[in-house]
Amino acid sequence: MSCGCTERLQDGKDVVDHVKSKGKADFAPAVAHEIHCECGTTFILETIIMNCPHCEMTYAVTPCGSDDVNNVKAAGIKYA
Repeated sequence: MSCGCTERLQDGKDVVDHVKSKGKADFAPAVAHEIHCECGTTFILETIIMNCPHCEMTYAVTPCGSDDVNNVKAAGIKYA
């Protein structure tokens, strides 16, 4: 991740855990990115932690990195 506040976060699970620990899971991203899920579905990321509406793969991004779709990481099915 290129965002300075997330350098220690290794994967999507780390991002989810970090965002939740800060109480920011329901924040909107700086940009509502179009996510191409691993299951083939496309959806709009409306909150910085969100599940794919088809397969429930969890995607997450930190607030400070949410302007770049490349910072959005998959964390696992229904990761919470």
